[in-house]
Formats: sequence, structure tokens, C-alpha cells
Amino acid sequence: MSDAVPQPVFRLENVHLFYGHVPVVRDVSLTIGKNQITAFIGPSGCGKSTLLRCLNRLNDLIPSFHLEGRITYYDKNLYDPDIDPVEVRRRIGMVFQKPNPFPKSIYDNVAYGARVMKYKGNLDELVERSLRRVALWDEVKDRLKQSAYSLSGGQQQRLCIARTLAVEPEVVLMDEPCSALDPMATLKIEALMHELKSNYTIVIVTHNMQQAMRVADMTAFFNTEPTPNGGKVGYLVEWDRTQNIFHAPQKQATLDYVRGRFG
Repeated sequence: MSDAVPQPVFRLENVHLFYGHVPVVRDVSLTIGKNQITAFIGPSGCGKSTLLRCLNRLNDLIPSFHLEGRITYYDKNLYDPDIDPVEVRRRIGMVFQKPNPFPKSIYDNVAYGARVMKYKGNLDELVERSLRRVALWDEVKDRLKQSAYSLSGGQQQRLCIARTLAVEPEVVLMDEPCSALDPMATLKIEALMHELKSNYTIVIVTHNMQQAMRVADMTAFFNTEPTPNGGKVGYLVEWDRTQNIFHAPQKQATLDYVRGRFG
């Protein structure tokens, strides 16, 4: 990894997340750099996925959710009233934990977003380009009209990534994209992440610490602490270069987690 400081894509400043009056994550401040892979790690229930979904405003779809603090995207407040969340989600795509292809053909899955946005270019070329980006074209080029459900789990996840890339986002968010996949499919997705970061900024939530070590430039470690009402709230313990998080952490809790003492 280069020592050059990348351009900031996201800045999170004193971010607090709530469902109703219940705090989920408290006081997160960090910066996510361009063309880097940033991993969010930590035990279950520390709010990693909730925080990830703030980056493309998916949590807006939950009526009880609200956010305090500030998240900027290229220095523009993502939550300003004049920001269109639909456009946010086009620029900042999401790949989910379980492959979720639409009940359509392989071709129609990739073309779906472009059609919704009334894409004016050559759709065949867009589909092929998107499938090539995820190293899936050679595997499916002779069966584009077949159901996406005919693909293996790993192929389905790469198809979902192709579907995300087809709308030409700037950022790709990945919420545990390999947790439902076998080891070989996982390695293909990880290799794909390394290839994609030259053109995209990637943020990944993962429970797999080895995966974070393999793919991430930067890693943010989150933990939980009890709340007075008997619940728990997530908080950022530290974030740093991945090699520092795993080999020279500044906080004892981080050391305990990466050494497998809890989590």
C-alpha cells in the first residue's frame, strides 16, 4: 500500500445512531479514503452493518432510525435536505450478505438498474462489461437467458456485484459478502475486491478477521459496551492501517479481539 494519503471520500464526525430512543452506535469519527478497501470488524451487535448502511442512506427506510452527527461524501453532507437518497444509492452501491439475484435471467439482472435509469448506451455492451469486471463473463456468456438462480452461490454473488457495477457507482459497500460462500468462492470475491479498488472505493463489513487482513488497506475495530437500560451500544475502539490493527494495535481491547480472546 502506498504511503500517500488518499483523497477522503467519507468523513464521519461524531456520528451517533439510534432506533427510536435506543442508541445503537455512539460517537464514531473516521475517514474513508478513495480507492482503498476499508474493513469494519468487531463482535456481533456492535453496529457495523447499521453504520455501513448509513453511508448510502439505506437506514432511511427504517422509520425509527435517526442519526446525529455528520457524514460527508466528498465534503457534501449526505443528510442535507436537498440530497436525493436515490441518487446517493446509485453512486454508492450495496452488496448484501446473502446473494440476492432477482427472479430474472442473468442478462436481465445485470441490465435491471440501467433500464430503470433509462440508460441510453448499448445495453449488451454494458452487460458484457459488467460481467467481465467480476470475472463472470466467460462462465455465463452462453446462457445469459437462463435464470440467475441456475448459478452457484459464488456466481450469484459475483452477479450481484456486476449488477451493482452496471449502474456505474463510485463506491461499493459490502455487508459480509462472503459469509454464505465456500472457501473457493470467497477467494474469488476477495481477488475481485483487489481488482476493483483501482476504480472504486470499497467498504466491507466482515466477521472474518483473516479476510480483513487479506483485503483491507484500513480497518476499523468496533466493540460494545453496556447501556444503563440493560442493552448494549457499539463504539469505535480504533481505526488504522490494517497491519497496525492486527500487529501493533493501540488499544488492549483491539489486541484481545484480534488474538481471539473474545468475539
